Amino acid sequence: MRLKDKVCLITGGAAGIGKATAIKFAAEGAKVVLCDVNEEAGKALAAELGNDASFYKVDVTNRQNVQEWVDNVFEKYGRVDVLVNNAGITRDGLFVKYKDGQVVSQLSEEDWDLVIKVNLKGVFNCAQAVTPFMIKQGGGVILNASSIVGLYGNYGQTNYAATKFGVIGMTKTWSRELGKFNIRVNAVCPGFILTEMVQKMPKNILDGLAEKTPLKRMGVPEDVANVYCWLASDEAAYIHGAAISVDGGMVLGS
Repeated sequence: MRLKDKVCLITGGAAGIGKATAIKFAAEGAKVVLCDVNEEAGKALAAELGNDASFYKVDVTNRQNVQEWVDNVFEKYGRVDVLVNNAGITRDGLFVKYKDGQVVSQLSEEDWDLVIKVNLKGVFNCAQAVTPFMIKQGGGVILNASSIVGLYGNYGQTNYAATKFGVIGMTKTWSRELGKFNIRVNAVCPGFILTEMVQKMPKNILDGLAEKTPLKRMGVPEDVANVYCWLASDEAAYIHGAAISVDGGMVLGS
């Protein structure tokens, strides 16, 4: 019960790594507060987790929506102990695709803007909303979802990589600014994780991803949730400003 009675907010908590994190936190005694744009799945998970869990439909790109969520949580529980900034999306495409002497396609401005809004502005919005409460109560934990792509980049993911590098930059900056308030800030960088979305990919693609990983398997959401749980707990009391890879040992070019 490493998180007993801690009030833990998880964005993008209705599926994938967010869902696994919510289940793990609840098992460790936390009061879990989920948000997601998928209302049906979010409500179902909160009901499954029991009376100490709740769900709010929140668009993390909307500052007013985020602030109302955090205000409601504080009004209900009187504190905010942990924020897991998990919500994120992909809209992949080559920066410029050039073939037979001409430009065939480019990453669209629309896909650039959308990924930046959710993956970068959303993290900024949620962290800025909880920070004043954490300062007033004497501390807290902010955990940001980056990616191995935020360490090494990746083919066809200019927008996604930009956000995940940016998340690490914000994490390191906030760790310098907020440490004096006893607010720990860390980033987690998953590798290839078998979320519901990834599992829909062709088997040969999944086998190829697993082969690139030194452990010769893809990760599961619980692998990442376990790291979030440890970082949120007092066992990680001196871990601050870190970007921790959860990738089975995968390195660029492996």
